[in-house]
Amino acid sequence: ITWLSVSAWIFWRTFILYCSGAEYHYLHKMLGLGLCISRASATVLNLNCSLVLLPMCRSILTVLRGTRQVSSKKARRLLDKSKTFHVTCGVAICVFSVVHVGAHLVNVVSFSVRYSDEFPALNVAHYRGQDPHLLILTTASSHSVRVGNYEIFWYTHNLFILFYVMLLMHVVGGALKYQTNVDAHPPGCIPANQTRAHSDTWPNQEVDGELVAESREMSLVCKEDAHFQPHFPQTWLWVLGPLCLYCGERLYRYIRCNASVTIVSVVRHPCDVIEVRMLKNSFKARPGQYVLLNCPSVSSFENHAFTLTSVSTFWTVRCPTENKETFGIHVRVVGDWTDVLCPDWKLCCAACPRLYVDGPFGSPSEEVFNYEVSVCVAGGIGVTPFACIMHALLDEWRRYKLQRLYFVWVCRELNSFYWFAELLCGLHRKLWEQNRPDYLNIRLYLTTAQELQNLTDEKYRPLHSRLLIGRPKLKLLFEEIGRSNQHKKVGVFCCAPKGVSRELHKLCNSFSASGTVFEYNKESFS
Repeated sequence: ITWLSVSAWIFWRTFILYCSGAEYHYLHKMLGLGLCISRASATVLNLNCSLVLLPMCRSILTVLRGTRQVSSKKARRLLDKSKTFHVTCGVAICVFSVVHVGAHLVNVVSFSVRYSDEFPALNVAHYRGQDPHLLILTTASSHSVRVGNYEIFWYTHNLFILFYVMLLMHVVGGALKYQTNVDAHPPGCIPANQTRAHSDTWPNQEVDGELVAESREMSLVCKEDAHFQPHFPQTWLWVLGPLCLYCGERLYRYIRCNASVTIVSVVRHPCDVIEVRMLKNSFKARPGQYVLLNCPSVSSFENHAFTLTSVSTFWTVRCPTENKETFGIHVRVVGDWTDVLCPDWKLCCAACPRLYVDGPFGSPSEEVFNYEVSVCVAGGIGVTPFACIMHALLDEWRRYKLQRLYFVWVCRELNSFYWFAELLCGLHRKLWEQNRPDYLNIRLYLTTAQELQNLTDEKYRPLHSRLLIGRPKLKLLFEEIGRSNQHKKVGVFCCAPKGVSRELHKLCNSFSASGTVFEYNKESFS
């Protein structure tokens, strides 16, 4: 709402300035509404081109998440919406770029049709009636445009700097000019060498009743001719700060991830999932964070987000802590990138490709420990953010604020549960041994089976009674949680398909029974 209000305010303020400002009187008479819209949309573009960079400063957002200054859940939840804000700014840039270009196309026609003989400095056209297509061609064929390599535009999301260079350079021509001597030459004043009868500022323009009335009220005589000069470029004032901040952050991240990781082990799991455990010096992470994985042998420009699912010391899987340097991720082989990364399931440490890791970065899952009661809903491989949480609880659950965790995992295939079945059983046994069986509530849902199936291994017996057929009835689940946790604030975390995510979000906003408040947190990798 704040972003929308600021955008609307600067659009309206700029529109009014160019519509009624004295220094733009003659330019507005020449270009009309096209001037106001082009300049107002340009201001909104400047704002969004500066803001769009900030949500992508992942390291800065991660640091902010961990500082005491950002101590409230609401502030951290705003940080979690950084990707949504980035996309919103991107959409606004696209929309207002179309508006801006469209308004300037109208301006090109106006420059041709309303050529001013009295104020030649205002003109962009060389003569009245010049072909607008020729004007556009002349502008587009300037040296700075001709030497640009347009074949590289398909990278623009990674090579964004090209966009910003063009953004900063496109105003250098100074086509739009403003009047600098309004005091000595008030807009519409009568030239000293002309009579009032011959003081028509715009030759060949039809004089209507309004202009006649205006002429009769005009009593000012020009002291000197009108002087015009191009606008000083202002775009850099908007984007320089965020651009420098972003470039500095990217440089820091490049230095940090410059050394490749050492792959400790590769484990094949059912349903096309590979677990990779790695070692990196000075690697520090918190449960729920994620990393960006880059494999130059597959693509130097592609970085893929993977949640940290474990940290291992020698061969014992433990929860991620700040003083352990090994970590693990689970890769679901789906799509071209992972197909090339994991060919024929024959990964071994010696034959593994070189990998680079950027991160870790903060995510909503870190907030699980900051509620007394949390609900984690996962779909398929979306369980990975919560696997890291389970490892942390297995290591030492008492040090967290969390007192009860509801874990819902929905899968299409029974074998998918084997990814973390041992982890779930280990945590379940530990809590029972420490007399806290109500701490963890596990519910596993198998969506494609026609009849009840069980995990075959005897060591997974604790999960047998928690395995259900079908999809979870989330509304009934919320009612149950509300009755069991009256007058409490419950954190809801989701990493599942959009349909499940939307339903959870609606339930969190609409549920009001038992005095229980549900706060929705959606896992989203930016």
